[in-house]
Amino acid sequence: MTHSEKLAAIIVAAGRGERAGNPQDGPKQYRPIGGHPVISWTLRAFLRHPEIHTIAVVIHPDDHQIYAESVSGLEMTKPVLQVDGGATRQQSVLCGLEALADEAPDHVLIHDGVRPFVDDALISAVCGMLLGGETGALPVLPLTDTIKKASADGLVEATLSRDGLYAAQTPQGFAYQPLLQAHRKARTETGQPFTDDASIAEWAGIPVRIVAGNTENIKLTVARDLLMADEKLAQRARGGAAAAPDIRTGNGYDVHALTAGDAVTLCGVRIDHDHALLGHSDADVALHALTDALLATCGAGDIGDHFPPTDPQWKDAPSDIFLGHAADIVREAGGTIMNVDVTLICEAPKIGPHRQAMRRRLADILHLDIERCSVKATTNEGIGFIGRREGIAAIATATAAYSEAIGDGK
Repeated sequence: MTHSEKLAAIIVAAGRGERAGNPQDGPKQYRPIGGHPVISWTLRAFLRHPEIHTIAVVIHPDDHQIYAESVSGLEMTKPVLQVDGGATRQQSVLCGLEALADEAPDHVLIHDGVRPFVDDALISAVCGMLLGGETGALPVLPLTDTIKKASADGLVEATLSRDGLYAAQTPQGFAYQPLLQAHRKARTETGQPFTDDASIAEWAGIPVRIVAGNTENIKLTVARDLLMADEKLAQRARGGAAAAPDIRTGNGYDVHALTAGDAVTLCGVRIDHDHALLGHSDADVALHALTDALLATCGAGDIGDHFPPTDPQWKDAPSDIFLGHAADIVREAGGTIMNVDVTLICEAPKIGPHRQAMRRRLADILHLDIERCSVKATTNEGIGFIGRREGIAAIATATAAYSEAIGDGK
């Protein structure tokens, strides 16, 4: 760890799990999957992460013995506090925040104890946003199902747009002191129930920025979820070496001719220029190449398969539509986008003054941390059609992780 800021984690595990089958089997956070209790898998993910300094595990007051038995096989490589929770998740999180008061961390991550498949990449993404200056970081997944609104008697009333709608995950990260004060204020000033910590932050006026979640990071809610999680871990155990993370890399290349005009759009950024790029859409050669690179990570064809240039609906369309669609395909296939890299090849315009804006635009479209988005540029040294300023080319690379293992639980 090269920085001086401290990050703590709160694992919320005080629930009773009423929907997880036979109550005689005990709370779901202590049920076995892959030969170990759910809570041990979850705790291990934060124990092994280098950014996390201290962990508070919030449990039900009646669960001291079963908790101790469930985590007895773990090597406690950093301070782990055992905290009694309250009657609701909101109360339990406040108990965890108060327990960290003496530690006084700069930031805190709050995670559901029954999300055992959280991985290093997602924890790092949330930590990175906090260390980069954000007051709140919320991992999300874009909604893929059609959303319907129905009346109380079950009749469909409307189909809602999915634009801007996301499913929230944990760990949710925040600056510690503002979140502690927000929880204290919520306890005394409102009877409104909050289902997660981001909603309390919203209520308190704390800015929260989204970060790409992980489809593997499921919450175990009902008995079927536990059975599926157990089978998933059993398959990984049987797979031996094949259980290693499935990292895939895709490449993309595109070129567009220059024509008369006054601006070009590259990486979603409009740049004044003495020419324009010629194409059916906005001819953003960088986003087209990156779209192909992302699709390649899961064998989903190329941009022309999904957005044919012969289709009039894509005439003059902004290319962020294409890139966002490719990102959705990757995530629906179980992938987590790890990083993207674009190299622009042109004599003009100069890319350097616009590089940061381009990186920010890629990060916004893909819901990634800006550190995972790279933009570079080079000239063609006056050679060929690029050197003669007849066109601009782009080469893109994307890396995505599919079905990453979460460790052996020991």
